[in-house]
Amino acid sequence: MAEEQAQERTEAATPRRLEKAREEGQVARSRDFAMAVLMLVASLGVIASAERLLRLFGELMRFNFRLERSLLFDSSSLVSHLGGSIWQAAVAVGPLLALLFLASLLGPLAIGGWSVSSKALMPRFNRLDPFAGLKRMFAMRAWVDLLKALAKFLFVTAMTLWLLYRWRSAFHTLGDLPLRPAIGEALHLLGVSFVVLCSSLVLIGLADIPWQLFEYQKQLKMTKQDVREEAKESEGKPEVKGRIRQLQREFARNRMMAEVPTADVIITNPTHFAVALRYDAERMGAPRLVAKGSDALAMKIREIAQEHGVPIVELPALARAIHHHTEINQEIPAGLYLGVAQVLAYIFQLRRQQQSGGKKPTPPQEVPIPDELRRD
Repeated sequence: MAEEQAQERTEAATPRRLEKAREEGQVARSRDFAMAVLMLVASLGVIASAERLLRLFGELMRFNFRLERSLLFDSSSLVSHLGGSIWQAAVAVGPLLALLFLASLLGPLAIGGWSVSSKALMPRFNRLDPFAGLKRMFAMRAWVDLLKALAKFLFVTAMTLWLLYRWRSAFHTLGDLPLRPAIGEALHLLGVSFVVLCSSLVLIGLADIPWQLFEYQKQLKMTKQDVREEAKESEGKPEVKGRIRQLQREFARNRMMAEVPTADVIITNPTHFAVALRYDAERMGAPRLVAKGSDALAMKIREIAQEHGVPIVELPALARAIHHHTEINQEIPAGLYLGVAQVLAYIFQLRRQQQSGGKKPTPPQEVPIPDELRRD
């Protein structure tokens, strides 16, 4: 029982889940609203273009019924006549069909937005499963669809009865009118009735939208395990992330070690800490830390420095202070300027002695370090 509860879809769909559903063509749609909008636009379009359609189709009928007898025996003329008739019919109904095509696109877009997916066109063979079909027939969604259909039928029937009652007197007077005015009045009543009924269907479609959104969100709900798995996929598995961090640390360490031969001096603890400093008076405002490490890494820094002839100075307090208060490629704190200046002065004296000879300078034994930077 506890396992079943854990697998219940209780979590709202994540942005990634919604995006994936849209990629598969699974978006919120209300067929009732889309169909109602299409029918309403069709009724309004027919009423607005009724006079034009009657005129153009009347011309088309005259064009075809006044066909000369000689043309009946000329196949090329008949083909040309047929092409002209088709063109006149297309001109007559073209604007209305274009309006209906636009309505058929905009209706579904009202709540689901634009979605083009090739996956939605792929056949789903699981739909052929008779047991799954029976299950869908008696599912809650099927009962809701049945109730909606019944509600639509009752609502449209009520609207139709209301229109018949409202215009009962107009229907009685049709028999007293001449034929042409009676036909015109009947068509007017029929068109207005169609518009009213389609408008009532739009109201039903608007009421259907919240239900479709609720069903869509319910269908995309996730279990807690789904959310955890998605987080792992998006952020990476812990072991993969750990390996990536390890590779990043190794890359940064190798890059740092490559800077050790370019340092001016290595200051050590002497065994636990080692820091490498470089100073260029023309390009730097203060000495910069190019490498640092502790224990095994400090030993590696000292080995590389010895291989490349970089001077090593043992000043434990200064090494600890620089190690704890300076990051790689950063300048040393201002409080350590004086102490590092004494070390660099010794390095410059040592280089001069190695070039011109003379007495070897004595390395500094102790340098001033502010109390706030001292690390014991």
